[in-house]
Amino acid sequence: LAGAAAALYLAGEPLIPTLRYLIAHLVALQLGVLLKGICYLAEEIFHLQSRHHGSFQRTLCACFPLRWQGLTLLVCGSAYVALQDGDGQTLGLQFTLISMCQLLILALGLHKPSAVEISEMSERSKQNVAHGLAWSYYVGYLKIVLPRVKKSLEEFSRANPNVLICRETRKLHILIPLSCDVYDDLEKADSNIQYLADLSETTLTRAGTKKRVYKHSLYRIKDEDKVHTDVLPSLQLWHCAVEYATPLQSLYAMSQDECAAFDREERLEQAKLFYRTLEEILRGSRECAGTYRLVAYEDLGEAEPHFLSREILWHLQQQRDEEFAVQEETQLQDPPVSLNSTELNLQISTSDLPLPLRSDC
Repeated sequence: LAGAAAALYLAGEPLIPTLRYLIAHLVALQLGVLLKGICYLAEEIFHLQSRHHGSFQRTLCACFPLRWQGLTLLVCGSAYVALQDGDGQTLGLQFTLISMCQLLILALGLHKPSAVEISEMSERSKQNVAHGLAWSYYVGYLKIVLPRVKKSLEEFSRANPNVLICRETRKLHILIPLSCDVYDDLEKADSNIQYLADLSETTLTRAGTKKRVYKHSLYRIKDEDKVHTDVLPSLQLWHCAVEYATPLQSLYAMSQDECAAFDREERLEQAKLFYRTLEEILRGSRECAGTYRLVAYEDLGEAEPHFLSREILWHLQQQRDEEFAVQEETQLQDPPVSLNSTELNLQISTSDLPLPLRSDC
């Protein structure tokens, strides 16, 4: 705005005609919003009871959300009339033409928001499918099981001293494939991931179900990069609790169901938003602090059969080295090339978070 005003000033445009044109454009825009609200009101009158509980005031607020809009239109219209140098017929003709142009725009549907605007409105209003799935996943599952994960892993370590579990990796590692391709059996997803045992169960009465059981599985991750370099075979194996984020199965199923009308791009966007929302929720949860690790990745499929184990290994090694990195006040390095960890380059920042749609967020 400042640049445009400076350009007009430097161009030597006359003040009064320029101001008249500016106010004319403002009047046209405000008339467009007013006419759009009138069109919506003409439809909402038929839904006065079903949508607005018989309140005409609620209907007006729904169709004309900006309370200062009428005042703005009145002020702009008055200024436009004051600066107009023609007779009343010319002024009336101009307002009529402006109204016709705005109605034509409404009839052609040119006023409808773009896909980016719709996505932004959904994200701001917290109405995305992924937002609800993330909150349901946290409230209905993670908030219950995460505070008990470390205790279960410590009990397993004491009962099985031959199974080495690093203290820094005693967390629940939650796999979040952005493709939403979730395997029921991790051993089929990657042969270097082998089931070891189940951790101690948590039994609760939940939502009418007596003695509902919550448990996690412990897996053995084979590190192929150390097979020929380390003497001790135990150094070739890592042990950790791993599982998929089950709401991703819902996103994948929705993309396969015609009723949901979910295409691949929308599924990918929702998966990224699920990851970012879940990370924000868990970051603000005190009882879950230090009990989880989100492992988000882009699945390479058949291109790399051991991609998943390498991705998990990188996270395990990073957690083990974080203590030393903090003491030395150095930043964590990127995943080594030997792990083939793909960069999350689809709205994923260097902090492993998908970026919001708006740059000012």
